[in-house]
Amino acid sequence: MEPGGVALVTGASRGIGRAVALELAARGFDVVATMRDPSAGADLGLQVRRLDVRDPATMVVPDGLRVLVNNAGIDVENLPVEHTSPDAWRALFETNVFGLVELTRRAIPVLRAAGGGVIVNVTSISVLVPVPFFAAYRASKAAVSAITESLRAEVAPFGIRVIEVMPGPVATDMLSASAPVPEAVRFPEYAAAALAFGEARRGTDDAAVPPEHAARAIVDAVVDDGAPARVACDPLGAALLAAHEGRR
Repeated sequence: MEPGGVALVTGASRGIGRAVALELAARGFDVVATMRDPSAGADLGLQVRRLDVRDPATMVVPDGLRVLVNNAGIDVENLPVEHTSPDAWRALFETNVFGLVELTRRAIPVLRAAGGGVIVNVTSISVLVPVPFFAAYRASKAAVSAITESLRAEVAPFGIRVIEVMPGPVATDMLSASAPVPEAVRFPEYAAAALAFGEARRGTDDAAVPPEHAARAIVDAVVDDGAPARVACDPLGAALLAAHEGRR
Protein backbone atom coordinates (compact mmCIF):
# COMPACT_ATOMS: atom_id res chain seq x y z
CA MET A 1 0.00 0.00 0.00
CA GLU A 2 1.03 3.58 -0.50
CA PRO A 3 1.64 5.27 2.87
CA GLY A 4 -1.06 7.72 3.84
CA GLY A 5 -4.47 7.86 5.44
CA VAL A 6 -5.43 7.01 8.98
CA ALA A 7 -3.63 4.42 11.11
CA LEU A 8 -4.84 3.49 14.60
CA VAL A 9 -2.43 1.87 17.07
CA THR A 10 -3.49 0.42 20.41
CA GLY A 11 -1.19 0.26 23.42
CA ALA A 12 0.82 3.17 22.01
CA SER A 13 1.95 4.65 25.32
CA ARG A 14 5.20 2.68 25.38
CA GLY A 15 7.27 -0.10 23.86
CA ILE A 16 6.43 -1.55 20.47
CA GLY A 17 3.13 0.33 20.18
CA ARG A 18 4.74 3.72 20.77
CA ALA A 19 7.54 2.97 18.31
CA VAL A 20 5.10 1.73 15.65
CA ALA A 21 2.95 4.85 16.02
CA LEU A 22 5.99 7.07 15.48
CA GLU A 23 7.25 4.99 12.56
CA LEU A 24 3.86 5.05 10.82
CA ALA A 25 3.76 8.83 11.23
CA ALA A 26 7.29 9.14 9.84
CA ARG A 27 6.20 7.16 6.76
CA GLY A 28 3.29 9.52 6.08
CA PHE A 29 0.29 8.05 7.90
CA ASP A 30 -2.13 10.16 9.96
CA VAL A 31 -1.68 8.27 13.22
CA VAL A 32 -4.18 7.96 16.05
CA ALA A 33 -2.14 6.71 19.01
CA THR A 34 -4.45 5.13 21.58
CA MET A 35 -3.82 4.15 25.18
CA ARG A 36 -5.62 3.81 28.50
CA ASP A 37 -4.05 7.00 29.88
CA PRO A 38 -3.67 9.67 27.16
CA SER A 39 -1.34 11.72 29.38
CA ALA A 40 1.29 9.02 28.75
CA GLY A 41 1.36 10.08 25.11
CA ALA A 42 1.50 13.82 25.62
CA ASP A 43 5.06 13.98 24.25
CA LEU A 44 4.36 11.92 21.11
CA GLY A 45 3.44 14.84 18.89
CA LEU A 46 0.60 12.74 17.45
CA GLN A 47 -3.16 12.62 17.83
CA VAL A 48 -3.68 10.74 21.09
CA ARG A 49 -6.96 9.21 22.24
CA ARG A 50 -8.07 7.13 25.16
CA LEU A 51 -8.86 3.55 24.24
CA ASP A 52 -9.08 0.71 26.71
CA VAL A 53 -9.62 -2.62 24.97
CA ARG A 54 -11.48 -3.82 28.07
CA ASP A 55 -14.04 -1.00 27.67
CA PRO A 56 -16.00 -1.02 24.39
CA ALA A 57 -17.32 2.47 25.16
CA THR A 58 -13.82 3.84 24.44
CA MET A 59 -13.52 2.10 21.06
CA VAL A 60 -14.00 4.85 18.49
CA VAL A 61 -12.85 3.81 15.01
CA PRO A 62 -11.91 6.86 12.91
CA ASP A 63 -13.39 7.37 9.46
CA GLY A 64 -11.01 6.64 6.63
CA LEU A 65 -9.10 4.03 8.63
CA ARG A 66 -6.53 2.22 6.50
CA VAL A 67 -4.34 0.52 9.13
CA LEU A 68 -5.25 -1.01 12.49
CA VAL A 69 -2.42 -2.20 14.72
CA ASN A 70 -3.72 -4.39 17.56
CA ASN A 71 -0.76 -4.10 19.90
CA ALA A 72 -2.31 -3.62 23.36
CA GLY A 73 -1.69 -6.55 25.66
CA ILE A 74 -0.81 -7.60 29.18
CA ASP A 75 1.12 -10.33 30.93
CA VAL A 76 0.61 -11.87 34.37
CA GLU A 77 2.80 -13.84 36.75
CA ASN A 78 4.49 -16.73 34.99
CA LEU A 79 3.24 -19.68 36.97
CA PRO A 80 2.65 -23.40 36.45
CA VAL A 81 -0.78 -24.24 35.11
CA GLU A 82 -1.43 -25.93 38.44
CA HIS A 83 -1.04 -22.61 40.26
CA THR A 84 -2.47 -20.13 37.72
CA SER A 85 -5.81 -18.83 38.94
CA PRO A 86 -8.92 -18.64 36.77
CA ASP A 87 -8.87 -14.87 37.34
CA ALA A 88 -5.42 -14.63 35.76
CA TRP A 89 -6.59 -16.58 32.70
CA ARG A 90 -9.66 -14.35 32.41
CA ALA A 91 -7.63 -11.14 32.71
CA LEU A 92 -5.30 -12.21 29.90
CA PHE A 93 -8.08 -13.24 27.58
CA GLU A 94 -10.20 -10.14 28.31
CA THR A 95 -7.37 -7.88 27.13
CA ASN A 96 -5.31 -9.94 24.72
CA VAL A 97 -8.16 -11.71 22.93
CA PHE A 98 -11.65 -10.35 23.57
CA GLY A 99 -10.62 -6.69 23.45
CA LEU A 100 -8.73 -7.23 20.22
CA VAL A 101 -11.68 -9.05 18.67
CA GLU A 102 -14.16 -6.34 19.61
CA LEU A 103 -12.06 -3.50 18.21
CA THR A 104 -11.35 -5.48 15.04
CA ARG A 105 -15.03 -6.30 14.62
CA ARG A 106 -15.81 -2.59 14.69
CA ALA A 107 -12.93 -1.68 12.36
CA ILE A 108 -13.74 -4.09 9.52
CA PRO A 109 -16.73 -2.14 8.11
CA VAL A 110 -14.69 1.08 8.20
CA LEU A 111 -11.75 -0.53 6.41
CA ARG A 112 -14.10 -2.05 3.84
CA ALA A 113 -15.74 1.33 3.22
CA ALA A 114 -12.29 2.85 2.68
CA GLY A 115 -11.59 0.31 -0.04
CA GLY A 116 -9.37 -1.98 2.04
CA GLY A 117 -6.38 -1.70 4.31
CA VAL A 118 -4.24 -3.65 6.73
CA ILE A 119 -4.89 -5.21 10.13
CA VAL A 120 -1.82 -6.05 12.21
CA ASN A 121 -2.24 -8.44 15.14
CA VAL A 122 0.75 -8.60 17.48
CA THR A 123 1.15 -12.05 19.02
CA SER A 124 4.43 -13.58 20.25
CA ILE A 125 7.10 -15.90 18.93
CA SER A 126 6.59 -17.87 22.16
CA VAL A 127 3.49 -19.34 20.51
CA LEU A 128 5.87 -21.56 18.52
CA VAL A 129 7.96 -22.72 21.52
CA PRO A 130 6.76 -24.89 24.45
CA VAL A 131 7.87 -22.38 27.08
CA PRO A 132 7.15 -23.56 30.63
CA PHE A 133 5.20 -21.30 33.00
CA PHE A 134 3.86 -19.12 30.17
CA ALA A 135 0.84 -21.28 29.35
CA ALA A 136 -1.80 -18.63 30.01
CA TYR A 137 0.02 -15.88 28.11
CA ARG A 138 0.91 -18.20 25.22
CA ALA A 139 -2.67 -19.47 25.06
CA SER A 140 -4.02 -15.93 24.71
CA LYS A 141 -1.55 -15.18 21.90
CA ALA A 142 -2.21 -18.54 20.22
CA ALA A 143 -5.91 -17.71 20.23
CA VAL A 144 -5.14 -14.45 18.43
CA SER A 145 -2.97 -16.37 15.97
CA ALA A 146 -5.85 -18.69 15.10
CA ILE A 147 -8.30 -15.79 14.87
CA THR A 148 -5.88 -14.01 12.54
CA GLU A 149 -5.76 -16.97 10.15
CA SER A 150 -9.55 -17.17 9.87
CA LEU A 151 -9.92 -13.41 9.67
CA ARG A 152 -7.40 -13.26 6.84
CA ALA A 153 -9.53 -15.61 4.74
CA GLU A 154 -12.73 -13.74 5.56
CA VAL A 155 -11.65 -10.20 4.71
CA ALA A 156 -9.28 -10.79 1.78
CA PRO A 157 -12.16 -10.28 -0.71
CA PHE A 158 -12.56 -6.74 0.71
CA GLY A 159 -8.95 -5.83 -0.02
CA ILE A 160 -8.00 -6.09 3.64
CA ARG A 161 -4.67 -7.77 4.42
CA VAL A 162 -4.17 -9.31 7.86
CA ILE A 163 -0.64 -9.67 9.21
CA GLU A 164 0.46 -11.54 12.32
CA VAL A 165 3.55 -10.02 13.92
CA MET A 166 5.40 -12.42 16.21
CA PRO A 167 7.95 -10.53 18.31
CA GLY A 168 10.79 -12.26 20.06
CA PRO A 169 12.89 -10.31 22.58
CA VAL A 170 12.32 -6.57 22.19
CA ALA A 171 13.72 -4.17 24.78
CA THR A 172 10.44 -2.84 26.14
CA ASP A 173 9.21 -1.91 29.60
CA MET A 174 7.20 -5.14 29.63
CA LEU A 175 10.33 -7.20 29.05
CA SER A 176 12.38 -5.36 31.67
CA ALA A 177 9.55 -5.48 34.22
CA SER A 178 9.01 -9.21 33.88
CA ALA A 179 10.82 -11.33 36.43
CA PRO A 180 14.11 -12.78 35.08
CA VAL A 181 13.22 -16.00 36.88
CA PRO A 182 9.55 -17.04 36.54
CA GLU A 183 7.44 -16.58 39.64
CA ALA A 184 6.98 -20.36 39.52
CA VAL A 185 10.25 -20.50 41.50
CA ARG A 186 8.35 -19.97 44.73
CA PHE A 187 6.78 -23.43 44.41
CA PRO A 188 9.34 -26.03 45.56
CA GLU A 189 8.27 -28.67 43.07
CA TYR A 190 8.89 -26.24 40.18
CA ALA A 191 11.84 -24.26 41.54
CA ALA A 192 14.59 -26.16 39.71
CA ALA A 193 12.85 -25.81 36.34
CA ALA A 194 12.15 -22.12 36.96
CA LEU A 195 15.79 -21.42 37.83
CA ALA A 196 16.97 -23.29 34.73
CA PHE A 197 14.57 -21.33 32.58
CA GLY A 198 15.76 -18.07 34.13
CA GLU A 199 19.36 -18.93 33.30
CA ALA A 200 18.46 -19.73 29.69
CA ARG A 201 16.43 -16.55 29.41
CA ARG A 202 19.38 -14.33 30.24
CA GLY A 203 20.92 -15.11 26.85
CA THR A 204 17.60 -14.44 25.13
CA ASP A 205 17.19 -11.05 26.81
CA ASP A 206 20.72 -10.11 25.73
CA ALA A 207 19.52 -10.50 22.13
CA ALA A 208 16.70 -7.99 22.57
CA VAL A 209 16.44 -5.28 19.92
CA PRO A 210 15.21 -1.70 20.47
CA PRO A 211 11.50 -1.07 19.87
CA GLU A 212 12.45 1.20 16.94
CA HIS A 213 14.05 -1.77 15.19
CA ALA A 214 10.88 -3.82 15.65
CA ALA A 215 8.71 -0.92 14.48
CA ARG A 216 10.60 -0.54 11.20
CA ALA A 217 10.09 -4.24 10.43
CA ILE A 218 6.39 -4.03 11.27
CA VAL A 219 5.73 -0.95 9.14
CA ASP A 220 7.78 -2.46 6.30
CA ALA A 221 5.26 -5.33 6.32
CA VAL A 222 2.32 -2.91 6.43
CA VAL A 223 3.38 -1.09 3.27
CA ASP A 224 4.53 -4.22 1.42
CA ASP A 225 1.56 -5.82 -0.30
CA GLY A 226 3.67 -8.92 -0.84
CA ALA A 227 4.63 -9.35 2.83
CA PRO A 228 4.11 -12.82 4.29
CA ALA A 229 1.14 -13.52 6.52
CA ARG A 230 3.42 -14.00 9.52
CA VAL A 231 6.39 -11.77 10.17
CA ALA A 232 8.98 -11.40 12.91
CA CYS A 233 10.50 -8.10 13.99
CA ASP A 234 13.80 -9.17 15.55
CA PRO A 235 16.59 -11.62 14.65
CA LEU A 236 15.73 -14.31 17.20
CA GLY A 237 12.06 -14.19 16.31
CA ALA A 238 12.94 -14.36 12.62
CA ALA A 239 15.14 -17.42 13.16
CA LEU A 240 12.47 -19.27 15.15
CA LEU A 241 9.76 -18.39 12.63
CA ALA A 242 11.94 -19.51 9.71
CA ALA A 243 12.68 -22.80 11.45
CA HIS A 244 8.98 -23.34 12.15
CA GLU A 245 7.90 -22.49 8.62
CA GLY A 246 10.59 -24.79 7.25
CA ARG A 247 9.04 -27.74 9.07
CA ARG A 248 5.55 -27.10 7.69
